[in-house]
Amino acid sequence: MTPAAPAHAALSVADQLACALADPGAVWPSGRPDGGRAWPQSLAGGASGIALLHIERARTGRGDWNTAHMWLAAAVHGEVSAAANANLYFGAPALAFIAHRAASASSRYLHVLERLDTATLTLTRNRLAEAHQRIDRAERPPMEEFDLIQGLSGLAAYHLSRRPHHEITRDVLSYLVHLTEPMPESAGLPPWWMNVAPTGSPDTDYPGGHGNFGLAHGIGSALSVLSMALLRDLAVPGTVDAVERICAWTDQWRQGDETGPWWPGHISMQQATDYHVHSALRPRPSWCYGVSGSARAQQLAGLALRDPARVQAAESAILSTLRDPLQLDKLPEIGLCHGMAGLLHAAWRMATETRNTEIAAELPHLADRLITALDQDHHDPELLDGAAGAALALHTFGMDSAPAPHWDTFLALA
Repeated sequence: MTPAAPAHAALSVADQLACALADPGAVWPSGRPDGGRAWPQSLAGGASGIALLHIERARTGRGDWNTAHMWLAAAVHGEVSAAANANLYFGAPALAFIAHRAASASSRYLHVLERLDTATLTLTRNRLAEAHQRIDRAERPPMEEFDLIQGLSGLAAYHLSRRPHHEITRDVLSYLVHLTEPMPESAGLPPWWMNVAPTGSPDTDYPGGHGNFGLAHGIGSALSVLSMALLRDLAVPGTVDAVERICAWTDQWRQGDETGPWWPGHISMQQATDYHVHSALRPRPSWCYGVSGSARAQQLAGLALRDPARVQAAESAILSTLRDPLQLDKLPEIGLCHGMAGLLHAAWRMATETRNTEIAAELPHLADRLITALDQDHHDPELLDGAAGAALALHTFGMDSAPAPHWDTFLALA
């Protein structure tokens, strides 16, 4: 097989998937499936996410803007939510995110982007005010305050990409720094420790709450965003200290050895007290909680801190996973969040960042596994766990480029 063959195969499958997802009426003949995740404004499961696929294809010359526009129109159909539950994955911020990607290549979307931006700015300021009030009360943070999907890490990722020099970007980065500062009466727990279960709600199985490492719902997203701010010379005072504090905690809980390190997805109070995580609790190598996200966050932190040992550990973690059939078998799903597409894209990002040829050499095999899985079953169309996300990962691998502004900002990978 020639070096170009894996890329050609990936692009061919991405083209087929995009073609099947070209017409909103064909994808959802009844209008849309039931459930909040599938609302048009949902980046995870609605029209917004599929619009992102077609925008990226149009921006790279592989697709057409008419298809992208049709999906954008479907995404903004109806009243746009800018309520307290709006976030990077739903409502005005999600629509602003995809509109920004479109507007970077077409002035047609600048007016709608400005309107969505205004709503997102107001929402972010309100969320920041609530967060600082919580900090002033010396209370533990709720998951939805700072995580990527619901919280201020996601909004920070958006603002860092959309308006890097704006006051709101400095404010939300400053909040993430503040989030990492020690709390009084911390009992040895980090300030981002939550008094809830990994579901985001109280649970008797987690009487003391939990500490979350993941990119979707944990401190990993803050680590990525703060590291990217440093790498882009956009850091606010205290950013280096904040990144180092997060890294100190992740180092404390790093498992495995130098050739195959890994990080827990989350730890309970009992595990924190015992200072022990059983090897059987190693998370599968997904983006949301596993090494796909954790290793990329560590690589970004290592680059930001100019710490080659951290970069090496991160790249060893992803490389050992790519070479381990048992770990790969734990990801039978196709998606960005829980499946092979997330691992493929995170590994592609890491290989591209430092031109790591060893990681790059493993990607065709993983792309082939993903293509095979796509051929074997019918899949939901959505972005986060379905065909649209798999198509984006294959498209990016095949094109070997993801021009700025990056579509994977919503995953805190770039």
